[in-house]
Amino acid sequence: MVGRHLVVLALLVASCGGATVAPAASPSPAAVNVTPSVSPTPTPMSPTATPRPISTVLERIDLAKLNDHMVALASFGSRDARNPNHAKAVAYLKEQLGAIPGVVVQSHRAAYNGIPLENILAFIDPLTPAPPEGWVMICAHYDSISNRSPGWNPATAVAPGADDNGTGTAALLEYARILAQERASLQQRIVLAFFDGEELFFKGSAAYLGSLESPPPYAAVINIDMVGFNPLADRLDLIWYTAASVGLRDRMIAANDRYQIGVSPLQPQLATSGATILDAAPFGLAGIPAIAIVQRYGENDATFPGNYTFHTVNDTPDKVTNKRLWLKAAKLALATALELAR
Repeated sequence: MVGRHLVVLALLVASCGGATVAPAASPSPAAVNVTPSVSPTPTPMSPTATPRPISTVLERIDLAKLNDHMVALASFGSRDARNPNHAKAVAYLKEQLGAIPGVVVQSHRAAYNGIPLENILAFIDPLTPAPPEGWVMICAHYDSISNRSPGWNPATAVAPGADDNGTGTAALLEYARILAQERASLQQRIVLAFFDGEELFFKGSAAYLGSLESPPPYAAVINIDMVGFNPLADRLDLIWYTAASVGLRDRMIAANDRYQIGVSPLQPQLATSGATILDAAPFGLAGIPAIAIVQRYGENDATFPGNYTFHTVNDTPDKVTNKRLWLKAAKLALATALELAR
């Protein structure tokens, strides 16, 4: 997540030069320069024959695995797209996803001001052919930045990005593991989108959206970003975009109650421009139902004291101190997506 700076969305999409065409109706279309990381034919597997209740699926999220992924991502030193260690994060994500049977992985490549970006997309399909529309996306950005640290140089500076956004990226990796065993219960494709370049003002997600056919195949976009710090409350801000996102916003609020997830307060905030820098923004402002959950987006208040380590060299794993909130955020996003995809 980056700070509050005015961004004009239309210019953003146009500025993402070099975007390649992403899959629009199938994970393996005859598209230009979309690079599959594994075979586009899912490996045969035996998902659970009887669909588990969503409440049971949520309990399969393993906090230890979340933490292991976050620590691994932070260990690369920097995931800034301008830093050589960014490639280590790309390799890690592809390795982890490629080892899960039933998950199809592809790369969507773009560029911004000469900086190459790589979005990584993991497709989890029903056992029957996926419809060409109505897809559900859960997304998180995996890049990091430390531009609030003195002497910052993106090519050389450390930017561990443990909370921002190792926490959200780790959640997506857990979803891939879990959802691969839940395909029998799915009626819709779920796409896990690991976006690059969010710290450059969501250039990766904007470029991906710009590469899709019209109308885009997505019925809902759920963004999870920076959800592991708050010593005062298990608070999440629920960012939503335009009237098109009201139903999705309300569904997440209901899921928090229905599955007794316990996020409190869950604070809705309307975002009316690209000034709220989250990967949900390009989709939501284009009229696609889109929401984002984040530990706090705005000024400090009685339920949040401020996280002063994000975008610094000190956003390290030891600063991810509210793992209870992290687990709740992971459950909330997955519960909402499963309700839509079943």
